[in-house]
Amino acid sequence: MVFQACIFDLDGVIVDTAAHHFVAWNRLAEELGVPFSHEDNERLKGVSRVDSLEYILRKGGLILDPATKLKLMDRKNTHYLQLADQTQPKDALPGVRDLLHELRAKGIKIALGSSSKNATMILERLELLDAFDALVDGNHITLSKPDPEVFLMAAKALGANPPECIVFEDAQSGIDAARAGGFEVVGVGNASELSGARYVIPGFEGRTWDHVLEGFNP
Repeated sequence: MVFQACIFDLDGVIVDTAAHHFVAWNRLAEELGVPFSHEDNERLKGVSRVDSLEYILRKGGLILDPATKLKLMDRKNTHYLQLADQTQPKDALPGVRDLLHELRAKGIKIALGSSSKNATMILERLELLDAFDALVDGNHITLSKPDPEVFLMAAKALGANPPECIVFEDAQSGIDAARAGGFEVVGVGNASELSGARYVIPGFEGRTWDHVLEGFNP
């Protein structure tokens, strides 16, 4: 198989900001009187901000008007940004910087496909913004994963067809989205928690482009 491009999710693939999201959503849930656990946070991996809020509201049996929901989402984002603003280059997950540089050297196009609305800021803090040829995030899409919109837009921005792209995802919703869009997908994380990917890796440390391609050999 010949691949022309790679599309990376952000959280849990490029950098681990799950702890920041947990603290931010937990603070908001506490304000609403809704219990929020690490298991709840796992269910929100790859899910948009609005859908995450709706999950918390459903859990608490709360019905709120649209204006109030917008204020709550802004409040959560403020909590998150206060934590994420401390991101440094060293916070990039092990091996990902080396793989991005290798892909660039080999002429493989690179895009980000994330539901995060803070992707640009995070990549700037990581000093990785210039590593990407295209960036599609929560500011560009109307449908969240498992809808494939974010990946389809990323592929289009790169001038590549879905079968020519490998998507790297750490969330089941993201894997489902990639498959729905006709992409090949490599899961990043625990194989017992992810299904439907071509294969699953624990991370990028020590993993080259040749290692990635080995997983596609029969």
